[in-house]
Amino acid sequence: MLPWLSDLWSHLHTAEGLRQTIEVGGISLMCLIIFAETGLLAGFFLPGDSLLVTAGVLSVANGERPAYFDPWELTFALSAAAVIGDQTGYWLGRKYGHIMANRADSWWFKRRHLEAARSYFAEKGPLAIVLARYVPLMRTFVPFAAGMGQMPTARFLRWNALGGVLWVTSLVWLGHFLGRTPLADQLHKVIVIVVVVSFVPVVWTAAKRLFTSGPESKT
Repeated sequence: MLPWLSDLWSHLHTAEGLRQTIEVGGISLMCLIIFAETGLLAGFFLPGDSLLVTAGVLSVANGERPAYFDPWELTFALSAAAVIGDQTGYWLGRKYGHIMANRADSWWFKRRHLEAARSYFAEKGPLAIVLARYVPLMRTFVPFAAGMGQMPTARFLRWNALGGVLWVTSLVWLGHFLGRTPLADQLHKVIVIVVVVSFVPVVWTAAKRLFTSGPESKT
């Protein structure tokens, strides 16, 4: 990984760095981050879940700190960014999927991530577009995989809109609720909880595949 990218990853995955990014960049920068994570394969490292919850926390006044955002405006803007991002990833998959399937690994593209997304999409069907929103890496690569699979555009858009709105609304308003509790002063703990919970589906899927394929591998 490039040094500047490593620094950016470290900055965005700490409570203070994420808070500074949100406070300085505002809704515009958050929309760009959500779009990049969901629409561009190189955005897989961006902290979508943590960003949404943190933004929700900062939409509540806390002591001397004012509320930085209106939660409804936040929800609308970030939902739009999430839907446009997935639609972009889908379009890229339709247009360039056959090229990326044979591309060598690089710092911004790993074939194993794409293969995992294709398997996830094949297993879950259209519902994968909604569920993948809550799974790191999957929310970046599943739209691309759906485009590669030539899923009808109108059908993808319906599931994309449903997933994007549910994902953003649930996490922003979770953060908004937490912002009214003592946890608002312990943002680092909130982010750790969000990260751990977001990886539960990944661990569960990996464990299920391991135990399912175990007996077969011995035959």
